[in-house]
Amino acid sequence: MGAARVLLTVAGIYTTQSAIGGMSFQALPAVLRSHGAGLELVGLVSLFMLPWALKFLWAPAVERFRQRPGGIRRSRPIILAGQGVAFALLVLLAALSPREAPLALFLLLAAVAVVVATVDIACDGFTVERLAPATRGWGGAVQVGGGYAGMMLGGGLFLVLVDRAGWTAAVCAMVGLLVLLTLPVLLTPEPPLASLGEDRSGNRHRPSLAAAFARPDVRWGLVVVMVFQPGLRIVQGLMAPFLIDRGFDLALLGMLHGVAGTAASLLGALLAGLAARRWGADALLGPAVLVEAAVFLALLAAALVPGLPVAALVGLLLALAAVTGAAFVVLYTAMMGWTSLRQAGVDFTLFQCADAMVAALAGYGGALLAGTLGYKAGFGLAAGAALAAAALLPALRARIGAVQPDAAPPGVAV
Repeated sequence: MGAARVLLTVAGIYTTQSAIGGMSFQALPAVLRSHGAGLELVGLVSLFMLPWALKFLWAPAVERFRQRPGGIRRSRPIILAGQGVAFALLVLLAALSPREAPLALFLLLAAVAVVVATVDIACDGFTVERLAPATRGWGGAVQVGGGYAGMMLGGGLFLVLVDRAGWTAAVCAMVGLLVLLTLPVLLTPEPPLASLGEDRSGNRHRPSLAAAFARPDVRWGLVVVMVFQPGLRIVQGLMAPFLIDRGFDLALLGMLHGVAGTAASLLGALLAGLAARRWGADALLGPAVLVEAAVFLALLAAALVPGLPVAALVGLLLALAAVTGAAFVVLYTAMMGWTSLRQAGVDFTLFQCADAMVAALAGYGGALLAGTLGYKAGFGLAAGAALAAAALLPALRARIGAVQPDAAPPGVAV
């Protein structure tokens, strides 16, 4: 199976997953608020993140079902069945009124979140298994790029459709678009892989959390994730409120985030994918977090200087967007390398869940600090966290060995 075909399939998968997330996390709060829902109800949207933070608990069961003897994989059936269930639930969602049945709407979207988070386990396993190490930089770029594209569709286009055509028509239109994005999965075969899950005696490996934590690469990889991400996650939660307080209106901020910011993020992701292919993702972790620190220090300076021109603030937003796209590609490509092909869905899911937990804790903690001491404290903490990460990463990387040989087993795209 060629790398281009795998990358196209991965792009469709992650764009679909992210579009559903955009509908839930970005669009739904705006729709509910526009229909008069209280902030207490709108705040419940954050609970949809729980399946993404906790999916490691059922990842081993999904991975055991996905792997069959003889290198046979069930990634496609899991993805297609799961997305089919998610689409059916979204069609039911179209029949509900956000004004009259908000709680029923929440329950349906909670079910969608569980289904999509479960599908994501199989998606990650498929991506890691089907891309050779030399191709994973592109895989990381496609993952991140698909995520941004999906957020544009689910968080941007969907809101426009709701405004112009109404809730029911907008949801149905999104379902139709998501079905089209799923076609590459339907048309892509999944040939058997080398039997990496069997030992010399023919005994099959049983994917489990215990097996994951028994590997130093997973343990130290989790530490790297928790060291690498806090600074970025703090700033992500503060940037929009900071710009609003500096006089940006919602229309301008939406345009910058939805168009210019996404373009900058995609450019950062593309450049990081090229760099990861040339130098390796692990080697780029330190430089990436140093660039982050420079941007965070610039934001700290901006917070200390009132009356900065709008152009300077826009430049900082675009710089942050580009750095964010690049950082995610570098980290997620490195995570692929720390993952064992014997249980790719379990290992990669653990890393993702650690990132989700860091996002929740660092984002909330940074917001509390900024609310008490001002944005300068939040940006300063983020810069300090990034500089500390740059100092710690060389020693942490030395703890992580090569997980897989450079040679790709049969069935892997090179």
